[in-house]
This record gives sequence, structure tokens and C-alpha cells, in this order.
Amino acid sequence: MGYKVQIGLSNKHLHLQQDHIDILFGKGHQLTPKKELVQPGQYACEETVDIVGPKATLKNIRVLGPARKETQVELALTDARQIGIKAPVRESGKLEGTPGCTLIGPCGTVELDHGVIAALRHIHLSADEAKEAGVKDKDIVSVKIEGERGLIFDNVLIRSGEGHKREAHFDTDEGNAAGCGPDAVCEILK
Repeated sequence: MGYKVQIGLSNKHLHLQQDHIDILFGKGHQLTPKKELVQPGQYACEETVDIVGPKATLKNIRVLGPARKETQVELALTDARQIGIKAPVRESGKLEGTPGCTLIGPCGTVELDHGVIAALRHIHLSADEAKEAGVKDKDIVSVKIEGERGLIFDNVLIRSGEGHKREAHFDTDEGNAAGCGPDAVCEILK
């Protein structure tokens, strides 16, 4: 029996750098926590923005906090296609050469020249959890999801270290393909 990990499905969202928060929500604005996330110190915010692409607009998309070093928009491939953006699959923070979009908030607009990605599926593990699972930071593994639409996902990145807590992150396209419900788990395959 392999190492089991709870699945957290990631809907479209974005992370903002502070100067973009100031433009979108007003100078000196601090993000307002709405709900704590599994990863320590991270939270869904009350704040939302509209994401505008060449073909359409996604309305009221949730901001996640806290503020980051660089603004990053994370969309499922279906969402990206809907608004006319060819989003590459990338690890979080690897934004060089990615497409941009327009963000519209209640106080202003930000034109991004890059920063839109479809997040590479990944598993967060503390150092102890990674050791227990027999993996290390930056390993690429496969995972098995059981059930009526069960499947195996390859190319799953391990993100391990301080500030990580056991949870697998898949986007809504991936979760729907596997028929994941709120209690879905995956098994790391060796």
C-alpha cells in the first residue's frame, strides 16, 4: 500500500504582489482573510477581481493571500481557453515566458505582460511526511486515484519543506476527470 494524500481541488485564483493590490483595491490596502487554507499561513481572501483575456472575462475570481513577490494567475486549461489565453503548465513561481492578461479591481486596472499559468499538479509534504512517503523536494511522481473514474496522473511534483502540510493540489479539470469528491485521496506510486 502506497502513501495516501488528501486531494485539494484548486479552482481558478490569483496571487497578487503588493503594488498590484494597491492599484486594484486602493493604496495601502491589506488583503482580508476569508478562509484559512491547508497550507500554513495561506488563505482565501474576501477580495476578488475580474480576469480579462482576448476573448472573454472571468468575473469575481478569488485572490489568495498573503501578498507575493510577483503576481500569478492560476487557471485550469478550460478557463484559459474560455478567455483566449494559451496558459502553459508550470510550477508555481516559474513565470518567465508566460502570457499576461488584464486584472480589473474596484479601484483600478493592472495590465500583466506575463504571469498566467495552469499550475503543475503537485503534492505538499512536510520534511517528515516526505521522509515517511520515501520522496524528497522536487521529485516527480505518479499518483493513483481510485473510484468510478479512477486514473493515474504522471508528472506530479513533490514540494517539501518548512511551511508545507500534506495535501495534493489538482485543478478543477483534473479533479473532474478523476471524479474527485470532497473526501478524495490519491496514492503516491513508487
